[in-house]
Amino acid sequence: MAAAKRTAHPLDARLPANQSVAVRAILLGERLQLRGLSESPQDLGPTVVSTGQAGLVVLFPYGAVVVFNLSKDEERDFLKDLRPRIDRPLRKHEVEELNILPAGRQVEGVTPDGIALADYSLPRLQVVATVLARSVSLAYHETRVAGAFDLIDPLARDLERHGGAKRLRESLRHIGGALLVQHRMTGRVEVQEKPDLLWERPELERLFLNLENEYELDERDTVLDRKLALIGRTAEIATNLLQNRRMLRVEWYIVILILFEIVWNLIEFLLRR
Repeated sequence: MAAAKRTAHPLDARLPANQSVAVRAILLGERLQLRGLSESPQDLGPTVVSTGQAGLVVLFPYGAVVVFNLSKDEERDFLKDLRPRIDRPLRKHEVEELNILPAGRQVEGVTPDGIALADYSLPRLQVVATVLARSVSLAYHETRVAGAFDLIDPLARDLERHGGAKRLRESLRHIGGALLVQHRMTGRVEVQEKPDLLWERPELERLFLNLENEYELDERDTVLDRKLALIGRTAEIATNLLQNRRMLRVEWYIVILILFEIVWNLIEFLLRR
């Protein structure tokens, strides 16, 4: 039985065909409120809206947007209007820029000039946007985790030499911030999950896998998980050390109070003689 022909989406012809088109992926904040943004019924892919003279924006709930064919002014105006929907906006956006271009006789995927596509249909753009959005999200979290990960070696040396007195509390604050990354990423970005769009458009899986491999999404996510696991174990050890210190301090206070009481009683006894 022949597969049903897909009905063209109104946004399929939004971008100029047979031309190179500029693309920018931007991580804006921790979360985007997308309710009410979709202009028309869409497939299982991410939310897409049209803006500017001939541009598109693909939006993701974990705070990323991917803009196609927008001028700087059009992008600025769109992001300004989007600002109320951003939860915990970033002070410095994570950005990735490239071009998409007609594939012609090339195989679809990454080329020296950008990402080659067989056409600029909406599902293909959503696949590209999904990979780029995951990439900028990973880049942001990699930077955050790298800062905390760099604290582990000096912290270990300080624990060995001085019992951790110098850096322990300060390091725990930074490490705690990195562990929040793990909590915020869980169930949001889903880097290693197959996009829902591919269930309806299996013919695009090859394009997705090609881009996923080029951007090393799985490998980067695995490395990030391993670093977070090590940071978590370090935080647990450091926290236990702090608790043990507090217990030891309380024990010394008790000993001092007992000694004080003994001395006081001894003085009273001597004064009565």
